[in-house]
Amino acid sequence: MALCDVHFFAESLDKQTAMNVILPEGDGPFPVLYLLHGLSDDYTIWLRRTSIERHVKDMPLIIVMPDGHRSWYCNDPRPEGLAYEDHIVRDVVGFVERTFPAAAGRGPRAIAGLSMGGYGAMMLAMRHPETFSVACSHSGALGFLCSRFEPPEDRPDILGLAATLPHNNYDCFLLAERLAGRPEQLSLRMDCGTEDFLIEHNRLFHEHLQRLGIEHVYREYPGEHEWSYWDEHIVDTLQFVAERLER
Repeated sequence: MALCDVHFFAESLDKQTAMNVILPEGDGPFPVLYLLHGLSDDYTIWLRRTSIERHVKDMPLIIVMPDGHRSWYCNDPRPEGLAYEDHIVRDVVGFVERTFPAAAGRGPRAIAGLSMGGYGAMMLAMRHPETFSVACSHSGALGFLCSRFEPPEDRPDILGLAATLPHNNYDCFLLAERLAGRPEQLSLRMDCGTEDFLIEHNRLFHEHLQRLGIEHVYREYPGEHEWSYWDEHIVDTLQFVAERLER
């Protein structure tokens, strides 16, 4: 197994950026899990706060941990905004498949994340089901941009972005309604701690998927919005991904 700290130019951002990549032993090609960070973190956080290397040491799976800044993984339409949706779907996926022994096509691609990254994983998979076949969320802020949930008034950065983004493009509840009528099938998994402040986001999204008849796995476990919870339950995502990705 190898750990790569990758710095590269991102066309969609028009700037240099970085990501960490964990490579398994062997020749490949290997399926890939794109693993997204939360609002206050960066691309290094999964390595620094969890045992992700140990969890995947015997798995024939590439783990890619890109940087999403504080973008919510959306294309920010403001003059100074950056296109992080395009960055993940085009720049990161394209660079990984050009550079590493990664299997191409939607079948071998999964995306997952925590908190903002949990929202990002679900949103990007539902907007791009031709790109990803599996999506997983831990403690996801799945109600971001949904009219049922107001952005926090004490967070002007979130308020400003939420007021600018086109909700029709980035509301997970609306995206799920569109997904229900599409031919591509996504394998979806979500979990959240019962003491997590985002538990209602997850419960209501789970109920929404049930009403739409979209198959998914939803679990609640004891825990809060913290790294001990995510380090424990990323193992569940890895197992889910390994069972569903095509090699």
